[in-house]
Amino acid sequence: MFSIKDHACIVGIGHTPYVRGSDEEPNNLTIQLRASEAAIEDAGLKSGQIDGVVPYVSLGIAEEFAVHLGIRDLRYQATSHLGGACPGASLTNAGMAVCSGQADYVLMPGGWYGYSGRKVRELVVADVTLMSGGVTARDYYFPYGLTVPVQWFSLMARLHMEKFGTTSEQFGAVAVASRKHAQLNPNALMRDRPMTMEDYLKSPLIADPFRLFDCSLEADGAAAFVVTTAERARDLKCKPVYLMGIAQGQPFPADDIATREDVFHLGITDAAPKAYAAAGITPRDVDFAQIYDPFSFQVIQQIEEMGFCKRGEGGAFVEGGRIELGGELPVNTHGGLLSEAHILGMNHFIEAVVQLRGEAGERQVENAEIGVVTGFGDFGDGSIAILRR
Repeated sequence: MFSIKDHACIVGIGHTPYVRGSDEEPNNLTIQLRASEAAIEDAGLKSGQIDGVVPYVSLGIAEEFAVHLGIRDLRYQATSHLGGACPGASLTNAGMAVCSGQADYVLMPGGWYGYSGRKVRELVVADVTLMSGGVTARDYYFPYGLTVPVQWFSLMARLHMEKFGTTSEQFGAVAVASRKHAQLNPNALMRDRPMTMEDYLKSPLIADPFRLFDCSLEADGAAAFVVTTAERARDLKCKPVYLMGIAQGQPFPADDIATREDVFHLGITDAAPKAYAAAGITPRDVDFAQIYDPFSFQVIQQIEEMGFCKRGEGGAFVEGGRIELGGELPVNTHGGLLSEAHILGMNHFIEAVVQLRGEAGERQVENAEIGVVTGFGDFGDGSIAILRR
């Protein structure tokens, strides 16, 4: 079986400012086009050289990008339906496309008006196909008051606390670390708002055990990146970031949490070992992790399921600055969805590339060579990408 390890790479990145509220009429395509133009320019390419587009599910179609960017030879397009795991899953498509010759340069855009536009519940009610558990949510969760994701995943977090002794302070350690990192990031929404553990513990409960600062930030913004082969990357202006290993997975059943035999088994539980094997590394070789963080608990859970520690030990793992800059495993060095912005996990890939290029400034992870980026979608779909400089 052909491996794309070290054959595919990210050669251009771009993003818009991340904001909460805009004077413009919300238009998801418009902000994605702006990020796309920035990524193409960063790669040193012209829009007409792009011949593949892999849009974020439900936020645009390839033909729209082709028309507005002037792409006359659109040879490849694809979409992955894994919610917040889409960027990693789509990177698989892009990598295979360029390595097989189906396309030379693939654009991966993603962005939304997550603050100014329609909310998750409204979107699911309007179209239950937007997520794998849409029908389940509408027919079995909504009627019983579980109408938003913070309620769905609060149940899983509470069970983890009861079974393994995980504490609110350990959730807080994730939130505080993210906020510390955001102070060093000019594009973070929470840059000017430091937070202590006391601040965290005083924040209001939203859905027990989740407090306000356990929740990701609704935001408006977009990000994009360009993928090509290692051979073509030699002729481009920026340092390429190479794809070492990538995998995706879904829990069973994918469309419900409550009926799973093992509630804590995620898509990434199966995907992570495959990605490590493809990359030829172990978790001990990873220098940083950009972990999809819709809520603080999901960081702890993914750390466990990716093998950085045993299940049930994630709470202790995140204590004592271990996931902060200078710690054993710096996590979400940009502030993540919790303190930079919820840009669908696309911003996690932007940060990974910035770190591996050595361009992160004050928040640079020293001697960063290998980074992991995860995706977490719907009711636990997962993706993981292992990147190297």
